[in-house]
Amino acid sequence: MVPHSLLAAVDLGSNSFRLEIGRVGSHQRIERVEYLKETVRQGNGLNEQQELTRPAMERGWECLARFGERLAGFAPEQVRAVATQTLREALNREQFIRRGSELLGFPIEVIAGEEEARLIYRGVASLLPPSQERRLVVDIGGRSTEIIIGEQASTRQVASYPIGSVAWSNQFFADGQLSSQRFSAAIKAAEQALAQAVSAYPQNTWDRAYASSGTANAVGDLLSANGQDGKTVTPAGLGWLHEQLLQAGHVDRIKLPGLKEDRRPVIAGGLSVLIAATRLLGIGELEIAQGALRQGVLHDLQAHEPPADREAAEISALQHDFGIDTTHARRVRKTATWAWLAMARESEPGDAWSLHALETAACLHEIGMRISLSAYHRHGAYITAHCSAATWPLQLRTRISQLVLGHQGKLRKLEGALEDPAVAWPLLALRLAVQLCHAHRDPDLQHMSLQRQGNTCVLKAPADWARNYPQSAQLLRTEAAAWHKTPWTLELKLNTL
Repeated sequence: MVPHSLLAAVDLGSNSFRLEIGRVGSHQRIERVEYLKETVRQGNGLNEQQELTRPAMERGWECLARFGERLAGFAPEQVRAVATQTLREALNREQFIRRGSELLGFPIEVIAGEEEARLIYRGVASLLPPSQERRLVVDIGGRSTEIIIGEQASTRQVASYPIGSVAWSNQFFADGQLSSQRFSAAIKAAEQALAQAVSAYPQNTWDRAYASSGTANAVGDLLSANGQDGKTVTPAGLGWLHEQLLQAGHVDRIKLPGLKEDRRPVIAGGLSVLIAATRLLGIGELEIAQGALRQGVLHDLQAHEPPADREAAEISALQHDFGIDTTHARRVRKTATWAWLAMARESEPGDAWSLHALETAACLHEIGMRISLSAYHRHGAYITAHCSAATWPLQLRTRISQLVLGHQGKLRKLEGALEDPAVAWPLLALRLAVQLCHAHRDPDLQHMSLQRQGNTCVLKAPADWARNYPQSAQLLRTEAAAWHKTPWTLELKLNTL
């Protein structure tokens, strides 16, 4: 019997068919259980009469039969299968859908372009960190391109255009030849097809641009494998890739690391559309997003709406999954925040981003204990750096991992990073909190003070505090000695006030 916590999305795209199975976990997160992808190239199977050829249908049916075997036992409410542009265009789609639904075991739904755009945005938003930003999402599929503006989990404007990597590769690069004339024609035609987007998506209506799905991921992989930034695509990066394809002269002669074989026949068409979209919309930076149509389908299947504060839900879920003592985590977070704000008040205003990283690290500093008590901070740093259950931006994730790694033990493991005060001061706040909360009870902070003076942090406490808490005082002395080996100093005055 298939557990009711499992959901399945089937995406019948023009280039590939995909099956993703997810489990609804703690705090309504959807965690991937299995992902299957087959390059079917149905988009290549539309003939001049706008009908799917028999071989194209057979390829699709064979794939759906394999997916159907995997979905045996799933209830109807656990599965949604959606088809996109190729089947929107195919005049004989009913023939394919009827047989395909039988083989899959679930009905196949041909969705409108606007519904595809909505689901794409929901999928993209599900894997992005919480933000108030207005997001522009560009999704270049095999035969359609969706452009969406949304905020958080909701769309504000959606549109679907009948151009894509498969369609443009067939139209302009069918024999594999790559020339400047063909690229110019492909880009110009894409700009004409997307012309309405210029007025529909002006630059003042969005704050950050994202690209999702196959073409975007293929371009990002190519740039990364060739020593460039593959997470954020720029016009310069697209220009470099364009030049590499021109130098190859033919798709069969492209020798770039990172190019997957299933992308080779359609990379030129996809790149042409992507260049046109970035030019028309004035996009200077296009961040590669991980979410896509199938994640949107899974979230639509989910019985409950995602939590309003997704990051808090993700942290809570990680605490639950790794057995963290949440009462102690809150205690350490409260104390670390006190230390950080006390230090910041004496110099520049508190950095909200650093405080965010500090508070998150405090909540998760013991996450590695579920693996081993020995060097648990190293296990915790690995988990926070690589855990797919949390969707922090890369820079924030890196800082959280550094703080978790450095919250106990010797400081030399962060020797290079500690040159940066943006790392050192939050780390000192966290380490002080861990030492002051060592007895798993709220520390007595009433008569303590903390001040930053240049590269020195001065901690003051009355003499009776050290007498009342001798172990805490000893831990602080050890901590002060550790910081004397760095560019920063922790000075203790435990007999004052």
